[in-house]
Amino acid sequence: MKTTTKKISETKVELKVVLDADDLHKARTQAVARLAANVKVQGFRKGKAPASLVEKQISPNDIASETIDLAVRTTMGVAFDQQKIAPIAIEKVDVTKYVPDETAEYQAIAEVLPEVKLGDFKKLKAKMDKTEPTAAEVQEIVDNIIRAYAEKNVVKRAAQNGDEVIIDFVGKKDGEAFAGGTAKDHHLTLGSGEFIPGFEEGIVGHAAGDKFDLEVTFPQDYPEKSLAGQKAIFETLVKQVNEVVVPKADDELAKKCGNFETMADLKADIKKNLETQNRHRANEKYRDDLVKELVKGSKVAAPEILIQDQLRFINDDVSRNAASHGMTLEQYLERTGQTMEEWQKAAHELAEERVKASLVLQILAREQNITASPEEVDAKIAELRDLYKKSKEAMANLKKPEVRQDIRNRLIIDKTLDFLVSANESNTKPDKSSTKTTKTKKTTAKATKNSKEKTEKK
Repeated sequence: MKTTTKKISETKVELKVVLDADDLHKARTQAVARLAANVKVQGFRKGKAPASLVEKQISPNDIASETIDLAVRTTMGVAFDQQKIAPIAIEKVDVTKYVPDETAEYQAIAEVLPEVKLGDFKKLKAKMDKTEPTAAEVQEIVDNIIRAYAEKNVVKRAAQNGDEVIIDFVGKKDGEAFAGGTAKDHHLTLGSGEFIPGFEEGIVGHAAGDKFDLEVTFPQDYPEKSLAGQKAIFETLVKQVNEVVVPKADDELAKKCGNFETMADLKADIKKNLETQNRHRANEKYRDDLVKELVKGSKVAAPEILIQDQLRFINDDVSRNAASHGMTLEQYLERTGQTMEEWQKAAHELAEERVKASLVLQILAREQNITASPEEVDAKIAELRDLYKKSKEAMANLKKPEVRQDIRNRLIIDKTLDFLVSANESNTKPDKSSTKTTKTKKTTAKATKNSKEKTEKK
């Protein structure tokens, strides 16, 4: 057997294999034995007749077809090994020449892991966001508490800003009701900005029992493109008006919220909890940004087959999210103002980003000899067993070898991220230019499937 390879791209190769008579003879012997299992020779039990007798009763075309099929399948792995290539997947195989008992040639196109040249993983540009809450963030929580403790008293007068109204409404465009524009017994605080401009303002001045048409115009940037910039009529019924009496933000309110003596104590506790939440988000974002910077400084290509795997995960996530709101993926995209083409392009970019993140982390882990011991994997599985002890399905999944491997991979990734953070310790001082933390896509976390999530779904 002779083998040669040609690089098609960073993630794809073409393997050419030439088989000699000896290779074909071995495959032919196996082919006859396989076909003989289904041949009945008079005087012999099925499958027990001598090969020489069986062969005479098998079509030469069947023998030739089975021989070349076995020859390809039994030599391909050896051929890739000879070329020191570990294929991710075989895209296609073509037999280009076949002379029975003499020679055969075939070529295979395979997806392969690219050569990753890791960039400098130290002194990356990512910075830790500020974690100390602002006074406005603390006050926002206090305002929410005030609203939660507010008293609502039914009044007979016309509704004013600050009142809560209970309404029924049906939204129509060109005389036809549109999706998402109908509700019954909806509680709306006037002046909250919950609805589009003009809606809440149009209810001010109406009392319980009033039924009226409210004409509004949707904003030009409204997510639902079919409604953006369009006029609509809301058939509205005010069923009840509640005057909202908010308590004072004083020590008495603080005492109602828990073990606090003063409003200052409550605000201090809110600030402490916000800082904990901010620190967690900042740490997640910082780890994510470090990986993005490492990918940017590395030479790495993403095999399309791995991108497609990630696309399936992304599609499943979005579809489940849409289903939880009673929508199909198409309806969800329409509601968010995206076309399928736009979403597919964005999803492909995200999938490629995740694959590259996974590859650079794998290489970094390999170069730094970062691994997870069997004991560490056992400890994590024990933790998950305790978490899912009421789920028979989850407990069964934890016994599967592939789930154990997923958990091991997740532990290695976590350790690698910790190493990356440690290597860039000087960056962990909060970035003073950042005034607030932001939520971010968990690119790194999803580069390898979360073991907890896989345990639930497998």
